[in-house]
Amino acid sequence: MYFFLRILSFLEILYTSVTLPKILVNIISESKTISFIGCATQMYFLLSLGTVECYLLAAMAYDRCMAICFPLHYVLVMNQNVCARMAIAAWICGIVMPLGNVVWIFSLPYCGPNQIDHFFCDIPPLLRLACTDTTRNEISILALSVLITLSPFLLVLVSYIRIFFTIVNMPSVRSQNKAVSTCSSHLIVVTLFYGSASAMYLHPKSNHIENIDKMVALLYSIIIPMLNPMIYSLRNKEVKDAVRRKVRRSGRDSIHDCGHLKVVKDNAGFALPSIWL
Repeated sequence: MYFFLRILSFLEILYTSVTLPKILVNIISESKTISFIGCATQMYFLLSLGTVECYLLAAMAYDRCMAICFPLHYVLVMNQNVCARMAIAAWICGIVMPLGNVVWIFSLPYCGPNQIDHFFCDIPPLLRLACTDTTRNEISILALSVLITLSPFLLVLVSYIRIFFTIVNMPSVRSQNKAVSTCSSHLIVVTLFYGSASAMYLHPKSNHIENIDKMVALLYSIIIPMLNPMIYSLRNKEVKDAVRRKVRRSGRDSIHDCGHLKVVKDNAGFALPSIWL
């Protein structure tokens, strides 16, 4: 679990770095521009890292399924080599799958207005600027979105169905609560990420409402990556125990230090006791 969490944390840093710095620069500066190459690069990395996260969340769901449904075989099945291969496969999918669509989108003629009505270079607002029929592009993007979003989501769904039936058949309530606690953080993150991504890329063009699209885009590109560390930390027993130990240790150290006096001389030469903090 912690192997995948380390990769997810690194991925979230990269994911927010694609859009957030440029958004902050545009907020504080008068020149709110981005180059053509810069826009293409931003879109590619946004789609690429989003794809990696989809498949990484699916791998984490499979990991939780093996841990709960097959605990005695977990160490043998989910060994270091298997986890590494799953992570590498997620990164390869993320690097390769969005490349063709990004190249195709930026090969379209843009001869009209060059102002993107969005916070960053995303697919729907950019296609609205093309001065040609983009129906084929939209069909291609929809097909890719289905492949990227639904295929790993089906793996997540199957894993959690299996986990559900395993938890129901557990003999003790304590075991059931422990299994639910193990999966709860991942389930919250999956719901937020897949829900916002599907709302952005899988609904019909006729239902696009620009302001709602902007809010959904900010949700999955900035807000959810910022929430993920807090979700996993607050729902993780080991992290909470570590924080409690640190707080207790800091409290004991403060009490111990406050019990020592330090002698300080004032300007007149008198010795004055003062508390050493």
